[in-house]
Amino acid sequence: MIFEDSVSVTTPTWRKDASLIERMAAIIPAHRARVTKLVRSHGSFVVDQVTIDRLYGGLRGMTVLVSEISKVDPQYGIRLRGYTIQEVLDLLPKAPGTEYPLAGGLYYLLLMGEMPTLEDALMVENEWKARSHVPDYVFNVLKSLPADTHPMTMFSQAILSMQHESVFARRYNEDLQKVDYWEAALEDSLNLTAKLPTIAAFIYNLRYRDGQFISPDPNLDWSANFGHMIGKGKDSDYLELCRLFFVLHSDHEGANVSAHTAHLVGSTLSDIYYSCSAGINGLAGPLHGLANQKCLRWLLSVRESFESFPTRDQLEKFASDTLNAGKVIPGYGHAVLRTVDPRFTAQLKFADKYLPQDELFKLVKLVYEVVPDVLQKTGKVKNPWPNVDAINGTLQYHYGVKEFEFYTVLFGVGRIMGITANNVWARALGLPIERPVSLTTGNLEELTAGISSQI
Repeated sequence: MIFEDSVSVTTPTWRKDASLIERMAAIIPAHRARVTKLVRSHGSFVVDQVTIDRLYGGLRGMTVLVSEISKVDPQYGIRLRGYTIQEVLDLLPKAPGTEYPLAGGLYYLLLMGEMPTLEDALMVENEWKARSHVPDYVFNVLKSLPADTHPMTMFSQAILSMQHESVFARRYNEDLQKVDYWEAALEDSLNLTAKLPTIAAFIYNLRYRDGQFISPDPNLDWSANFGHMIGKGKDSDYLELCRLFFVLHSDHEGANVSAHTAHLVGSTLSDIYYSCSAGINGLAGPLHGLANQKCLRWLLSVRESFESFPTRDQLEKFASDTLNAGKVIPGYGHAVLRTVDPRFTAQLKFADKYLPQDELFKLVKLVYEVVPDVLQKTGKVKNPWPNVDAINGTLQYHYGVKEFEFYTVLFGVGRIMGITANNVWARALGLPIERPVSLTTGNLEELTAGISSQI
C-alpha cells in the first residue's frame, strides 16, 4: 500500500499568509486517506485489460497510470483539475490590463486542486521571481555546445546541468523521511519552473539572435517575461500569446510520452531535474513534440501550391489528393478526443481577435472548414477534427518566431508545469517505482497455443 496509516479526512484550513508548502501540507493528509481507503476497499477492481494487440500497439488507449492533475475527456478535451480549457481561461486570475491568465494561477490550480484568487496566483508568481536566477554555469554549458545544436538538446542539457541544485537529492542523502518527500520535490519544482522562461529565452537568443541576453523584467509575469527576453517586450499582443500558449500546453494526462517518461524516471526517486530532462528528451521525438512543426510546414506547402489564395473547391481537391496518395493531413485527429480540440478553439479565438487578416491564419480557417468533411468521407477516421497542433505554429510564425526547431522548447516550457505538479503529488502519495513485467513473442505464442488449436 502507498501509505499504510489511514488519516481522518478533515477540511483543510490555513492562514491567509500561509506559504504554498503550508497550504499543500494542509490538503495532502486527506488525499492520502482517500487513496488508502480506495485501495483497501476496491484494490482488486479491474480498470482495464491487457490484450496482445495492445502490447504490440504501444499500449494505445490503455489505462495504466494515475494523474491527479488532468484527464482528457473525449467530448470536452483536457480537463485541468476538472475544469475545461474554456473554464480555465475564464476563471483563472489575470494581471490587471491583460486578457489571458497568469501561469502562477494555473500552477496553483495544478498543485492545490482549487481555483486560485489573484492573490494566490501572485504568490506563485512572486515565488518564481525570487527563485528565477539562473546560475552562470548553465549558460556556460549552453555556450560550450556546437553552434548548430538542436534547441531541445540545449534545453535538456540546461535542465540536467542544474541537478547540482537539487534540494530533494541533498535532503534524501540526509535521510529525508518518506512522508516529507513531497516538500523537497516542491522546492525543486518551484526552483526549476521559475528558471524556464530565462533558459528558453537564452537558448533562442543564442541560436537565433547573435547571443543577446535580455534580463527579466520584474514588472512582468512569468509567461510574458519570455516574450520580453526574446526582444518582444513591446509587443503586448505577443505577450498575451505567451500567456495563452503556456497555459494550454501545461498538461495532457499522465501517460503521454513526455509526462510518462518523467513519471517513470521520478518513480525511482530521481529528482525533478533528472525527471524533466528525460521528459524533454521524449518530447523531442518526431512522433510527440514535433507535430506543430509538421502542421506549419504543411500549411506553407499548401500556400505555395497555389498562385493565389486557394478556393474552397481547390483546397478540397488538394486534401483529397493528399489522402489518396497515402499521406496524412497533419493536425487532424486525436487518440482520445472525438471533437474539436478546445486548445485549438482557444487559439482560433485569439487569432480572430489579434491577427484576423494574416493570410496563413485565413488558410488555417479554410482548412478547418474543408478537411473534416474530406476525412469523414473516407469512412476511416474516428476523429476528423483539428487538434492543438493545427494552429500552434501559425501564431508563432505570425509574430516572427519562425524558427521551427524552437517550437518544441516552447511546448516544453509549458509542459514542465504539469510534469512537476504530477511529480509533487506522486511523492505526496508515496507512489512506488514503476516496474511492469514484459513477455517475449514466444511467451505469448505459448499462452495462446491452446486457443489457436481450437480455431
